[in-house]
Amino acid sequence: MLAYDISKAGDDSLYHFLSRSIKDDILSGRLEPDAKLPSKRPFANSLGVSVITVENAYNQLIAEGFIYSLSRKGFFVAAIPQKNSNIQQKKPVKQSRESLHTEQAKAPHYIADFVNNQVDASTFPFTTWAKLTRKVLCEQQRELLTRSPNSGVQKLRKSIAKMLLEFHGMRVSPEQIVVGAGTDCLYAWLVQLLGFDKKFGVEDPGYSKISKIYRKLNVVCNYIPLDENGICIDQLEETCTDVVHLSPSHHFPTGKVMPVSRRYELLSWAAKSSNRYIVEDEYDSEFRMVGRPIPSLQNIDVQDKTIYINSFSKTLASTVRVGYMVLPKTLAKKFHEEFSFYICTVSNLEQYVLAKFIGEAHYEKHINRMRNFYRHRRDTLLETIRQSKIRDYIEIAEEDAGLHFILKVNTELSDEEFCERALKNGVHIRALSDYYAEAEPSQHEFIINYSSVSESRMKRAVQQLEKILE
Repeated sequence: MLAYDISKAGDDSLYHFLSRSIKDDILSGRLEPDAKLPSKRPFANSLGVSVITVENAYNQLIAEGFIYSLSRKGFFVAAIPQKNSNIQQKKPVKQSRESLHTEQAKAPHYIADFVNNQVDASTFPFTTWAKLTRKVLCEQQRELLTRSPNSGVQKLRKSIAKMLLEFHGMRVSPEQIVVGAGTDCLYAWLVQLLGFDKKFGVEDPGYSKISKIYRKLNVVCNYIPLDENGICIDQLEETCTDVVHLSPSHHFPTGKVMPVSRRYELLSWAAKSSNRYIVEDEYDSEFRMVGRPIPSLQNIDVQDKTIYINSFSKTLASTVRVGYMVLPKTLAKKFHEEFSFYICTVSNLEQYVLAKFIGEAHYEKHINRMRNFYRHRRDTLLETIRQSKIRDYIEIAEEDAGLHFILKVNTELSDEEFCERALKNGVHIRALSDYYAEAEPSQHEFIINYSSVSESRMKRAVQQLEKILE
């Protein structure tokens, strides 16, 4: 049985470290051509990793041509020229000190990065995705080369409509759904659809990228403060806002969930004018850790004033640039009539593969698996904090709504000083106050994104925070 020290993976994902280790053994000659590799489950048990980690490593090696598989027989080493063969090896290029410094600046090393909110790369369903991709390439060649409608291929929109009904109880038609290359693209389309004369409102504090996009599109963008229940309705009236952009089911960065009373107030505000709309941006509502998902605003909107936006960046991977919006029927009709000259910004291949992934129930299984995965990761971090010395200095809030929570710290240090000291100790962390634009910021509250922090690094990270608070 092969043996590798998984603890040496460092910042690498486990599957990447494992595939690289096996690759090195193949290139060095330690693993000879046609040698049989361990079966996935026994290998995973001996290494102390999940079966999916071994499976992803093997799939990567197959893709690169280092190993091959035989049905019902297993995995075997492919014949690769060794380093001592007659093939001339490419000499490594010596990097200048300046280029090394630039590279390090681009990819800093942290014990734990609580700012990065990307999902764990090892959780991506590579095997299933590869099978579906091959199936689409073999069976849907004509559709792949047929230009899709500007709103996306019908099969994907039907799959999304069915998913929204099953997950959120939303009854929408495929004709109301518009698919685009991530939410950034959809925001730009929305401004064109609603009109550049509209005044847009964003939450303060909030995700700064949204306001940056609106301002780049040269539309008026108002910062609307929040109270304990969410966005302040009176400020929407005072600023003459027409379109408000918010995340009611899991606000970023506070993590708060908007109560139903405020949701109905918002819908009443929108119903007062034909120019008013609500953009409901649900970026990680699938990862509510307790109970069922919160009903969407769109689901209780009888006036057709809510534009629902979501993407697959959180549930699959940040590099899967597929987003979608559900338009009110009047806006959907306008989009199809006036924007028919646009080409859908997502490739047909990706759309058809995703449609199968959702339609064949792989997506539902993946979400359930990921919810358990991240719940375990969150619980491990919370338990690590509660067993440490910092428990006497902190308070935890909003840990059930999604993939981050708020750490309230009792300290005399300023937010900036605390973050700087944490960074010097290898812990990347951001204060809630950094996300305020105009409103009075909260102090000594820090955002903990745990989605990309491995459990093996959590104890060391908490120990470094202990040093600051002690």
